[in-house]
Amino acid sequence: MTELLQNLIDGLGRGSIYALLALGVAVIFGVMHLLNFAHGEMITVSGYATLWAINQGWSWIAIVPLILVVSVVTSLVIERLAFSRVRGASDFTMLLTSFGVHFLVSAVFLLYVSASVKNFNRPSWVSNTFSVGSLNVEVFDSIVIAITAVTLVLTTLLLQRTMFGLSLRAAAADFDTARLMGVNSDSVIRGAFALSGLLAGIAGVFWLMRAGSTTPSAGIDPMLKGVLAALIGGLGSLRGAVLGGFALGLAEVLLRSWLPDGIASLTEGVVFALIALFFIFRPGGLVKVATAERV
Repeated sequence: MTELLQNLIDGLGRGSIYALLALGVAVIFGVMHLLNFAHGEMITVSGYATLWAINQGWSWIAIVPLILVVSVVTSLVIERLAFSRVRGASDFTMLLTSFGVHFLVSAVFLLYVSASVKNFNRPSWVSNTFSVGSLNVEVFDSIVIAITAVTLVLTTLLLQRTMFGLSLRAAAADFDTARLMGVNSDSVIRGAFALSGLLAGIAGVFWLMRAGSTTPSAGIDPMLKGVLAALIGGLGSLRGAVLGGFALGLAEVLLRSWLPDGIASLTEGVVFALIALFFIFRPGGLVKVATAERV
């Protein structure tokens, strides 16, 4: 029982980061019906910003807001330079654009920075633990879970109780009608990308703290986790994105613990196989959204 509880806490810590990534994916999908495969590039750019800041002697107290700002700005720049050019195009065109952005950002860092892994110092408390009875709980996991819970509450309040949230939900439900009612489509889309970038930045803070390194392809893994979690939860549902993130994190940790030592390294493959089976029996995800309801 103790081992199970320990794994559940570890899984919730990992799943919290995935939930934040999935939320950012779900916000963009809700407004544009775009499954954004460039979502991980906010973490790639933030990773190199973190590397630069640490080399300049910055502390993590100053680096955290830097990551958030860089992530939001990167998201807005990507929207302005790439997605605004194909707005109104087919879903397939926008999907290809997101792939193009991903490969372009990776290529820029590969050509003009380095292809090698760049390591940087992590905060000293990342590996600290404290005891709760017979459980050893990581300080890092506790902070991730707490920050994720606060972020989810604030995001919900933003969408439910502000004019921006009302505009975002109106555009998600019916973009054409929302524009006829006076909603500024450019502002809504930019706001959605800014919110998505902020959520990616919060996830990126913890992702980079745990990784302690960055590469030109650093965004691939978080992008896949975010997209998978959003798909598991059900595209078009913020609640589903959160549930999908927790489900994915718990599945990874529990399988790594339960699989025999000889095949524990194949955890990722087993997780993907289980996800494939899940989609066969429940293709709409954990939370079914009628007619792909947006946001």
